[in-house]
Amino acid sequence: MQRNSRQNFLAIFPSIVLPMFLAVVDQTIVATALPAIATSLGEVDRLSWVVVSYLVSTTIAAPVYGRLGDVFGRRRLMFVALAIFMVASILCALSTDIIMLTAARILQGAGGGGLMTLSQALVGEAIPPRDRARYQGYLATVAVTSSALGPVAGGFLTEHFGWQSVFLVNIPIGIGAVFMTMRLPDRTGTGEPFRFDTLGLIFFAAFIASTLIMLEEAQQLASGKFLAPVALAVLALTAVVLLVRREKRAPSPLLSIPLMKHPAIWRCDGLAACHGAALVALITFLPLYYRMVHGATAAETGLLLLPMTIGIGVGSLTTGRIVGRTGQTAIYPSVGLALVSLGILGAAILSPELGAVTLSWSFGLIAVCMGTVMGVVQLTVQLASGREQLGAGAATVQFSRSLGAAVGTALVGTVLFATMTHANPEAGQAFGRVLQGGPQALDSLAAAQRAAITEGLDAAFRNAFLCIAGFACLATGLAWTLPIRRI
Repeated sequence: MQRNSRQNFLAIFPSIVLPMFLAVVDQTIVATALPAIATSLGEVDRLSWVVVSYLVSTTIAAPVYGRLGDVFGRRRLMFVALAIFMVASILCALSTDIIMLTAARILQGAGGGGLMTLSQALVGEAIPPRDRARYQGYLATVAVTSSALGPVAGGFLTEHFGWQSVFLVNIPIGIGAVFMTMRLPDRTGTGEPFRFDTLGLIFFAAFIASTLIMLEEAQQLASGKFLAPVALAVLALTAVVLLVRREKRAPSPLLSIPLMKHPAIWRCDGLAACHGAALVALITFLPLYYRMVHGATAAETGLLLLPMTIGIGVGSLTTGRIVGRTGQTAIYPSVGLALVSLGILGAAILSPELGAVTLSWSFGLIAVCMGTVMGVVQLTVQLASGREQLGAGAATVQFSRSLGAAVGTALVGTVLFATMTHANPEAGQAFGRVLQGGPQALDSLAAAQRAAITEGLDAAFRNAFLCIAGFACLATGLAWTLPIRRI
């Protein structure tokens, strides 16, 4: 049985390596380019849109690919996802302002949302549950390579070839992924009668978009502008109510409400959302912190992020091997996330006194603990979903993680900019100058002004870190209540 599992895995794994690589690396390679994008295109306060727009789109796309993959077969859906992803990458590189780049990132997410969902489902359908944990290490190796390479490659490409190159590099990798996908067995789907849930998709998209724009507009609350955030909140609430009603009645629902009511699945989805919020917010805002507070260049920022991205992969690899040997699952994220919460809380308090290198290694240790989460979450959801709904189950994890990452990144951005602007207006005004020239851009100011702005920046990033620590605390609570704790 073990030999058959290995043969099945090795028949699938080489063909999904590049699609998985693209899905993971695109979240980290862009991070080190964000300061350069802000300098080139302006509109610094909308910089988080570059990350959030991609996450919004992947959130919406994940259940679509999961559902269509179950019905029509995952190989053909992988071709569709890769084609969309590559076309959108070219449009990203051609963007001339933040709005155009945001639109291109939405299209890119429409392709990227399928890459990880389909890859995870392909492994799930080929490997028995107990053996999935054993081979999780191979999947973690892809995460190690892509996550670690992303910031370094992004910093190098940005510094030597411009920020556009971080998107154009997807083209040759994507072409290779297409050829590898051709090697996948052409398994047919369930062939069940299927009618796409267009209305459900509309309600789902309305909920996601209005929620994230509401968080963006919430930065204006202190200036007395309440109408837009309140209207968007009402729209989001209305959309989610209509979505739930629709999904309960639809013959082929986009989201399986009965599946998501399973005690293990909704806890895993919540855990994935909180984990995604903490991780992607760190990857998004740490480059800004290193640039603004420590004056790091794009290449230096990539190296400073390296311990964290390697740590995530090491944690995933180690956890997968231990789960395969012991059969125990939930205890590892339960303990790991408790340590993550304490670590990020400590970073929030001590960051003004820590040097960039010390902080970098501290986040590397935190990331090892963060790596205990997603392998266990995927395995638990696959067990709870059953073979008939593997794609739908994998999609709930993917869209929950993307939704959490999008909302979390937007919320942390709101906290960061609101603190910076409202506690010290001069800090908000100086943001662009510091981002472009580093902390030395403040040297021309009087000592009192420079000290006030530096204090405002420290307070803003401290509150941002505290917000991220809050996500980790929520994830810890969910991990300790998982009903499936071994396989």
